[in-house]
Amino acid sequence: MMRSGWWLVARTKIIDDVIAEAIGDGCDRVLNLAAGLDTRPYRLDLPPDFSWVEADLPGLLAEKVTLLADQTPRCRLSRVAVDLADPSARAAFLTEALADAARALVLTEGLLMYLEHRDVVALSAALKRPEVCWWVLDFAGPALQKTMNKKTSGLMANAPFKFAPENGLAYFEDLGWRTVEVESLMSAAYRLHRLPVWMRVAARLPQPDPRRPRSSRPWSAVARLTQ
Repeated sequence: MMRSGWWLVARTKIIDDVIAEAIGDGCDRVLNLAAGLDTRPYRLDLPPDFSWVEADLPGLLAEKVTLLADQTPRCRLSRVAVDLADPSARAAFLTEALADAARALVLTEGLLMYLEHRDVVALSAALKRPEVCWWVLDFAGPALQKTMNKKTSGLMANAPFKFAPENGLAYFEDLGWRTVEVESLMSAAYRLHRLPVWMRVAARLPQPDPRRPRSSRPWSAVARLTQ
């Protein structure tokens, strides 16, 4: 299921569209936590004066700077080297990165799955700031967690899939967030004509309730939340 990459295309496109919608709704800053090699500031149609902040570990950001040295971002891009697992460092980063922002969007693409529940709760609490208007995240059901952990080996065995709440979207709503929109990766891939032929029948079936993902069916989604 994962080899074709349809899920990555779907996740990327959903988030691209969510960011565009948020900017249309007045978003004045994006904070991309654990940004990795994401290149949205270089390829999205962004206002030149729009503020985009990337945060990740020093080594990864240094590699990214080298790889993109000959490219020019389409907005005001800044990068901050920070260990987001360190509560005090994370708090200091958020205070600085959100300065002068009024309707910020925080993106945690591909991050939560590697965190323990307590770390997700701590991150949620850290993002409960008046400057943060939206939190965009991806999450999965328990069946996908089991499938992925069975398939991973070698280096990936050191990064197991940890976070897959039984109550899915309701997990975040119980933490005080409200859902603006949510879409499953399978539904998006089908809509975008990127789903493998052998999976299209399944995509036409009723999709799992995002607040009660079926334990027997691999499933994941992207959500935009607000306070």
